[in-house]
Order: sequence, then C-alpha cells, then structure tokens
Amino acid sequence: MLNITYVTTLPPKEVFFELYQTTGWIQASMFNQDELYKAMKNSWCITAAYDNKEKLVGFGRVISDGVYQSFITDMMVHPDYQKQGIGSSMLKFLIEKCRQNGMKWIQLSCAQGKMDFYTKHGFSARPVDGPGMQIFL
Repeated sequence: MLNITYVTTLPPKEVFFELYQTTGWIQASMFNQDELYKAMKNSWCITAAYDNKEKLVGFGRVISDGVYQSFITDMMVHPDYQKQGIGSSMLKFLIEKCRQNGMKWIQLSCAQGKMDFYTKHGFSARPVDGPGMQIFL
C-alpha cells in the first residue's frame, strides 16, 4: 500500500536529479544538476510526491508570470510508481493553484504517448495551424 505525501517544497537537488534521471530526459538534456536545480528554484509553483515521506517519486511545476501565462512543465513520476494516481494528483493541484490565482490559460508540452493523460484532465491539443515553435541555443 502506497503512503504518498505531497509537498510544495523543493526537494534536495541530488534527490531531484535522481528522479529526473528515471524519466529518460537526462539523455537529451543539456543541463547539469546545478542548472536543473536553479531552474526548479525559479518556479512559480511546485509539487513533489514522496513515498513514506522519504523517497521522491513525483514532481511537477508551473512557470508563470502570475497573471495569464502559465506553463506546466517537468511533470514526472518514477516509472515504478506510474499509473497509481500520483501524476493526476499533482496535476490537479497545479491546475487548482493556477485557478485560485485567477489564471485562465495553462499551457504545456507533453512527452510522446502522454497526450491521453492530459486530455483526461481537460487539456486539448493545440490546433495544427497554431503549433508552437522553439530554438535551442
């Protein structure tokens, strides 16, 4: 039986980095442990999930200007803990935090194969004629 605790405090950088590595994102990442931690510290809102108050098993955050631009990012759940409602609980918390602060538009990018997860929480795909863009420097 899982004993999941959710907090809004940033986990230690080494612990966060360990969870980040379980997602497979680290292979494509251009950032080291210190850079990733600095990014997490600059978040508008975070949520972290711990099993038995000890093991970090989930994380998500919002980057925002606090008015209308909100972007959910770094949603991750340790592979051994997926499909147990942890991601849904974290996402609901982040959405509610935005709602409580008067934000009306939340954006996100999702990993391949994860669109159904976000759709069941009310998100919809951007129209084909309005896709986002990016540049890596």
